[in-house]
Amino acid sequence: MTINCKGELIDLSSPKVMGILNITPDSFYDGGRYKSDKDILTQVETMLNQGATFVDIGAYSSRPGADHVNEETEKSRALPIVELLISEFPDIIISIDTFRAHIAKLCIEAGAALVNDISGGQLDNNMLPTVGELGVPYIMMHMRGNPKTMQQQTNYDDIIKDVIYYFTERIAKARAQKINDIIIDPGFGFSKNLEQNFELLNKLELLNNLELPILAGVSRKSMIYKLLETTPENALNGTSILNTIALQKGARILRVHDVKEAMECITLTNQLH
Repeated sequence: MTINCKGELIDLSSPKVMGILNITPDSFYDGGRYKSDKDILTQVETMLNQGATFVDIGAYSSRPGADHVNEETEKSRALPIVELLISEFPDIIISIDTFRAHIAKLCIEAGAALVNDISGGQLDNNMLPTVGELGVPYIMMHMRGNPKTMQQQTNYDDIIKDVIYYFTERIAKARAQKINDIIIDPGFGFSKNLEQNFELLNKLELLNNLELPILAGVSRKSMIYKLLETTPENALNGTSILNTIALQKGARILRVHDVKEAMECITLTNQLH
């Protein structure tokens, strides 16, 4: 199971870590944390040294109820950081976290290698054709609505069947646009309540029937800290536990704030196999 990132085949038979770099003022955990180029470079260097294969840059907070950000603002946040990281770390594999085709195109042309779209192409009709033309791997996530409205759309007949049906339909549309490398993200915390998040994690192995790599993004999310009656800052232990469960159920990529601990989960889980 491999994906092609700028001519380099990344083997996902052993799971990989995607480090999160949010350059937004309002992300739920690290919003506003990186205020200068030096802060960003230091954080990215740490993630790479700790074993991150990918660095995911987000310039639009997708937490529940997040404010709308216009395209120009997202561009002004994301593009200079992609350029900065490529200049400082030429071999870095950057994922651009955006649902806008134009932002994706600009960042890929600046050196990013993957597109990570929370909407699976539903919030911008140009996204799938653009990714197909760019010839890059595409992470499609399950979500209903948008970050502002998604938590009002949590009614499912059967969440597992609904998520699988969603991916079947979105994968077919992506293939029609000649997108070869597709990664699926079940979207923990997006259009799902606490019980639905855990039902999805409990049956995550069923998504392996789609025969595509699974990305799990549970890092410090409310499904952890609300259940434990704590805060995102105190949710690292819970994150490691759920990351381990996700790995045992077939996740190939862990998207995390804490790379070192995620790498430890992978090392220990690999030993079981």
